Amino acid sequence: MLKINMGLGECAGGVGNLGGGVVVRGSMRSGLTMLVVVLVAATAFGLWRRLTDGRIRGANGAPTNQAPTAGAAANGTSTLEPGLSAADLGAPLGERATLVQFSTAFCQPCRATRRILDEVATQLVGVSHVEIDAEDHLDLVRRLDVRRTPTVFVLDGSGAIIRRAVGQPRKADVISALGEAIPG
Repeated sequence: MLKINMGLGECAGGVGNLGGGVVVRGSMRSGLTMLVVVLVAATAFGLWRRLTDGRIRGANGAPTNQAPTAGAAANGTSTLEPGLSAADLGAPLGERATLVQFSTAFCQPCRATRRILDEVATQLVGVSHVEIDAEDHLDLVRRLDVRRTPTVFVLDGSGAIIRRAVGQPRKADVISALGEAIPG
């Protein structure tokens, strides 16, 4: 409850006086505290999202400097995802590498990602770009654990998934990931 006393500065039933006659009760203080907590949490989430969005990661979602654990290989459960074939994509694989982009019709970052991937694919011989509508290929979306668009997969010439990026990747990062996918 907020009570305004015109210049009297009284604290009639209030918990605190902010000066100028504005009295703040305990429930308002807890509301202000909650507002500050929510603002801090939203800011932290936004900063985390900005730092991780569009980063090229390993095929299993781990940062590129981490390899699958030895325990996973020992018990036969690889953390790397299966490869993709031309039948899965509905388009031929590139001779040397393929950039696979999952997008949706109303995804604004998908348009910019399409431009970047098309540009990279035209610059490098044997690299193709395949764009897949996530809404029309839900089986692939589930199989590859695509949670938002754009999601980009970098495949080698045989269709094995080398890297993935969630969000709009930078052109330099895509070229770097292709360096791992293209032998020699």
